[in-house]
Amino acid sequence: MGRGPRRRLGRVQGDEPYALASANDRLVIPAGARWSDVRAVAKDVGGALQRALRAIEAANPGKLDGIFGDAPWTNKERLPDSTLKNLLEHLSTVVLSLANVPEDELGNGYEFLIKKFADDSGHTAQEFYTNRTVVHLMVQLLDPKPGERIYDPTCGTGGMLISALDEVKRKGGEHRTLKLYGQERNHMTASIARMNLALHGVEDSEIVRGDTLAAPGFAENDALRTFDIVVANPPYSIKQWSREAWTTDPWGRNFLGTPPQGRADYAFFQHILRSMDPKTGRCAVLFPHGVLFRKEEAELRRKLIEADLVDCVLGLGPNLFYNSPMEACVVFCRSHKPPKRRGKVLLIDAVNEVARERAVSFLRPEHQARIAEAYAAFADEEGFAKVATQAELAAQSFSLSIPLYVKRPTAARAGSEGAAPSLPEAWAQWEASGREFWTQMDAVVDMLDGLGVHE
Repeated sequence: MGRGPRRRLGRVQGDEPYALASANDRLVIPAGARWSDVRAVAKDVGGALQRALRAIEAANPGKLDGIFGDAPWTNKERLPDSTLKNLLEHLSTVVLSLANVPEDELGNGYEFLIKKFADDSGHTAQEFYTNRTVVHLMVQLLDPKPGERIYDPTCGTGGMLISALDEVKRKGGEHRTLKLYGQERNHMTASIARMNLALHGVEDSEIVRGDTLAAPGFAENDALRTFDIVVANPPYSIKQWSREAWTTDPWGRNFLGTPPQGRADYAFFQHILRSMDPKTGRCAVLFPHGVLFRKEEAELRRKLIEADLVDCVLGLGPNLFYNSPMEACVVFCRSHKPPKRRGKVLLIDAVNEVARERAVSFLRPEHQARIAEAYAAFADEEGFAKVATQAELAAQSFSLSIPLYVKRPTAARAGSEGAAPSLPEAWAQWEASGREFWTQMDAVVDMLDGLGVHE
């Protein structure tokens, strides 16, 4: 037998090379490009920093290519050596270990910068940011299991994938057996997602760059690859996409039909449905409310409901997204429903399950718990949840608009019959009756906004 490693000062001799090799399986930091190397430079700090960043990109072509962009590190008028040295020394006081970095902190930091840019420029950051408490709720209801394949077709910085990983961790599962996949159109954002997954210790992942509708990045045997879980927040109602190509989609993703040019939501939706494993597949997709009732997508919605793919429609409260007061919804689907849920759809009105502090809206743990309990129960709950049969949905022209099915209780309904309602009661009745109208008006305004842009 050979001798085992000798122990010295409480450590195993040879640990450092082993640990370094293990770390380099995730990211390769070449010699001369470490933080300590740049920190030791006294002059031309910007040049040293730029060389180090480019060396790291070159050493990690599949993960970090293009991640650091083209910042003007060598412009000494804007970034003199003294400024960069002070910055390096300030950052050196912080230990950025995984133990000190909460879930998806890198993605949160990136999205914070996107938000700042959007706020300063008057643009919206909605396509980059998904409220983390909403994402946590989505993955809780999807209930990811160790060993499953999880996919996000519009992954951004990878936040939804990281959240699925964290959900398995919270439940004590072996998260290292998860297989995480994503596609992202923006080159730098895709690179950040790769680095994000690597820094969170994900062993088995693949992030590809490209347009998911035009060129899906995951295929096997001339068909779309399928996954146990698909979780997504596709860009809302995009107008610049190839509708003509979709009519003869080679991947068979037009099985419900071809969406209107000004609304690609059901194109993404069909891609997601086709990407679910036929037996174990389930998905959660964050959508604008219009997908539930817009007239121009009525036929697609009818086929979707008759295919018995929709498991649950969850309505969320307002102001959960940067720069937008809109209400959104999450649509949950399953390839193969349990017997209790077949031929039915659960609709949950969680518009009041939201907290707001310092102009920020979010879901508290108790909000998430109430929604999760209703989802698991799959039963009627007055004013909150309704199990609708396909016949009931057909009677409403296959609209999935939640106020059609979930009627909010009013004080007058609980009072004595025939009694005239008080002013607060009358106001509550008016508010409830008008909600369906105003929800649909949001979709009309959205539609009118796109008129004249495309034929």
